[in-house]
Amino acid sequence: MAGFRSWRRGQWRWDVAAPFDGAADMARQLGTAPLVAQILHNRGVVNEAAGRAFLNPKLTDLHDPAMLAGAEAAAERIVAAVRNKEPIVIYGDYDVDGMTATAILHACIVMIGGRADYYVPHRLEEGYGVNVEAMRKIVAGGAKLVITVDCGISALEPLTEAAAAGVDVIVTDHHIPGPQLPHACAIVHPALGTPAYPNPDLSGAGVAFKVAWQVARAHCGAVKVNETLKEFLLNATCLAALGTIADVVPLVGENRALATFGLRGLPASKQAGLRALIESASLTGQSLGAYDVGFKLAPRLNACGRMGHARDAVEMLTGEDETRCRAIAKDLSQKNTERQTVERQIAAEAVEMVRARGLDGDANRVIVLASPAWHGGVIGIVASRLVDQFHRPAVLISLNGSGGQGSARSIPGFHMADALSACGAHLISFGGHAMAGGLRIEEANVPAFVEAMSTYAATAVSDRQMTSALQIDAEVSLSSLNYMAVDHLARLAPFGQGNPAPLVAVRGCRVLVPPKRMGKSGQTVGLMLAQGDVRMRAVGFNMGDLCDEMAAVNTIDVAARPSLNTFNGNTSIELQLEDVTW
Repeated sequence: MAGFRSWRRGQWRWDVAAPFDGAADMARQLGTAPLVAQILHNRGVVNEAAGRAFLNPKLTDLHDPAMLAGAEAAAERIVAAVRNKEPIVIYGDYDVDGMTATAILHACIVMIGGRADYYVPHRLEEGYGVNVEAMRKIVAGGAKLVITVDCGISALEPLTEAAAAGVDVIVTDHHIPGPQLPHACAIVHPALGTPAYPNPDLSGAGVAFKVAWQVARAHCGAVKVNETLKEFLLNATCLAALGTIADVVPLVGENRALATFGLRGLPASKQAGLRALIESASLTGQSLGAYDVGFKLAPRLNACGRMGHARDAVEMLTGEDETRCRAIAKDLSQKNTERQTVERQIAAEAVEMVRARGLDGDANRVIVLASPAWHGGVIGIVASRLVDQFHRPAVLISLNGSGGQGSARSIPGFHMADALSACGAHLISFGGHAMAGGLRIEEANVPAFVEAMSTYAATAVSDRQMTSALQIDAEVSLSSLNYMAVDHLARLAPFGQGNPAPLVAVRGCRVLVPPKRMGKSGQTVGLMLAQGDVRMRAVGFNMGDLCDEMAAVNTIDVAARPSLNTFNGNTSIELQLEDVTW
């Protein structure tokens, strides 16, 4: 299915998964709808045993923490520091993954009687990772053990200085290791070690959770921990789930188990900071899913690092004072609102610059923009929006007079970290992975960097890569989307990277009545579709212009995500539109 006229963002390519011949048999074995079996097959789940494991994740799906490279050595050193009453500092990161990883290890160390503080760098003033000046302050403050979380694997100079000063450092990280590893008494990383750890895609919070589990074992002197620490670890899955979902790691296998159980525990969490965060998002008393984390809770936490200092959010996640936690949560909500306003302003300016400079033309393969008016804490989000809108990698740079910092986002098949490395001669520093990166640059070098990146992308980005595709799980009829089938789709949750919410194509839908604008801004469209005798409501968010474009259209094809919508006690099947063609 290709070549459809697309309304939303230019020319979508609809890639429909091939039908799974064994869907009916597998569905009978699993006691579910054939559509669920088809989607499982699309996710690489090809037999009954794997299907049951996917649909029913268990805590026993978690791998033994001793399998994680460096975890045993790290745990022994942490427990020794606690017993010797050594001051410990946890060096975290300013995103949700780093915040939750910090909170997990802090709570663990305090629970077993340790003295622990934490240090979180300022996003704009210090940038990502462990910096030399911060490490010097920590050493001067009397720390005897420093534990990095969600960072540290590339911090060669700061960790060498710490070692020279007689301070031990444990690195816990999940970012790509370089050719040289830092000096540390233990390095805990899912990509290191022999044999290889079964889950190379652990988040920083996932790594911290595994270390905390091994610390609990070392403290108890047994594989099975005492009831107090067992309860702590179960509660810690809530923080691990926040970090795992927010960091967009694949929600399969071990990550799926962590996310599933953490989400189940969040509504009843006893942790004051989590309760305050949930309350601030008006989610108290509700079951929570990956969408709630990704679009309601995580943005509030991230806003603290983007518009203020992430240390405040870590204080909330580690705090016990209900009043203080609520005050921080309220401030996070205000910062998130401020972030949204700034983001919209920068996005509008950036889009105008793209079009004015012709960067949206077929000949241009990457977008690189810089401005002294842009807030450095928000440019990464705007870069993502540009990627979505223009289907090519984007790098945005916030200039501050003499230099600047940049955030980069990519498309599948264009390795951003490799691209930055290829242009590294024009940068002060850089880092990242396949889909995202960060950089620091002198303002005088921006033109040369733009040229170098454009030259690199000219041969590295193909025409096909710039044609954005919808990965459709199946082509179905409206009649096949009955209550049982759509209800069973919920068993595939939590949805995220590696396990997106099911997307189906329905062709030849009749439009029973003209589309109607909905919502305060009128940018949501409501449709009533029919196919044969079946009628179904469809909703398209940010698709208000469809009302004008479809004024005389009678039949359409849709790409949509089926869901159950409950309103005033009545539950109905609803299609959430992703694309509409005719």
